[in-house]
Amino acid sequence: MTGDLAGAPDNTAVRVALWRALHVEVDAVPHVLEDVIGLQLAAPDDDWRDRPDMHPSGTSGFRASIVARARFIEDLVLEQVDAGVTQFVVLGAGLDTFAQRRNDLGDRLTVFEIDQPGTQAWKRRRLTETGIGVPDHLRFVPVDFESGDSWWDGLVAAGFVASRPALVASTGVTMYLSKAATSATLEQLAALAPGSTVAMTFLLPMELLDEEDRPGLELSSRGARAAGTPFISFYSPEEMVALAHAAGFDEARHVSSKLLADRYFAGRPDGLRPSTGEDLLVATT
Repeated sequence: MTGDLAGAPDNTAVRVALWRALHVEVDAVPHVLEDVIGLQLAAPDDDWRDRPDMHPSGTSGFRASIVARARFIEDLVLEQVDAGVTQFVVLGAGLDTFAQRRNDLGDRLTVFEIDQPGTQAWKRRRLTETGIGVPDHLRFVPVDFESGDSWWDGLVAAGFVASRPALVASTGVTMYLSKAATSATLEQLAALAPGSTVAMTFLLPMELLDEEDRPGLELSSRGARAAGTPFISFYSPEEMVALAHAAGFDEARHVSSKLLADRYFAGRPDGLRPSTGEDLLVATT
């Protein structure tokens, strides 16, 4: 990775960005998502495609899962914008590139990215260095989670209007948090204005995965533990929906990886399909 590494996103965020770019490079059209901006920002060494975690065939299920969840969130944003929602919050943004890729929505939607201060400073710098730039409709919300800063206070300080409905997306986060922390986050989000929607990914327990996908989860878990960011929370779909109802959401539904596979990957000539293991909660106020 080029440049000063201070504040650079963690390995998981970079891996997600590279998988999204690899989908465009190696998978057949039609691409589920067109996103190479994260690759431009991360600027890995030239041999990044030769890394074991980037092997085109060995990681195809993970790669497909990443682009599937991103496409689902993007479709949800478009649906909400058409319904009149004007605020989109990315909780734990990492190298998310929606604001850069969808400048066409700039006059209808304000995007708030919440993440660690160092990561956001790095991202802002890389957006400038690459010439991509920071779009006018993007608001960075730096929050030091480790010191106990309130992401809600930071969000409001950045111009979020609490009395207006919003869409909030949190992907690839809940597995690193305690169940109590996720419950507290859901309770905070349930206080959003009526008509708001929250989309949150979660990992399934091993026994709920398809047999062929279990070794992949075991490998990912070992890698996360070795990196100092272990997976600590897994949820059944029923448990996640129950948490949302207990937090105060009016409605909550489970969106499975198999549903995403059928929606975005049916009939592909290359047989690309997401692995099982990560599903979504969609809850509304």
